[in-house]
Amino acid sequence: MTSTPYESATLLIRLYELRRDPMMREARTWYVSKFNPNSVDDVVATLRGPDSAHFRMVTSYWDMAASFVLNGAIDEQMFTEANGEHVIVYAKLEPFLAEYREKMGNPNYYGSLEKLVMKAPGIQSRLAAIRERFKPRA
Repeated sequence: MTSTPYESATLLIRLYELRRDPMMREARTWYVSKFNPNSVDDVVATLRGPDSAHFRMVTSYWDMAASFVLNGAIDEQMFTEANGEHVIVYAKLEPFLAEYREKMGNPNYYGSLEKLVMKAPGIQSRLAAIRERFKPRA
């Protein structure tokens, strides 16, 4: 199934509306400004701590949005031109993702987000630059 440009635009606007929800805004602000893990143990501690809901809200939202793109519901080019936050979300998780998947026995954890992000040209240097930008906050 491949969506029409109109359908893609409609779904992108709907995703944008969901991002404007007050709880989602709070979770996104927390993720960008306060979630700066240095190890897989930091990720696990977050999932077991008071910020678990914020973490899960942001990461599952972007994994879901990525699955829409990968399955043709939203045009990939349109999505990537309209969004960049999903790359930041992935950049913060990527160094610990393989170990987390193994530790938790979930080999597909955020697989859609990973597949979509990793398709971008020059992504490794972009991810490194994002992590470098957020390093002072860690």
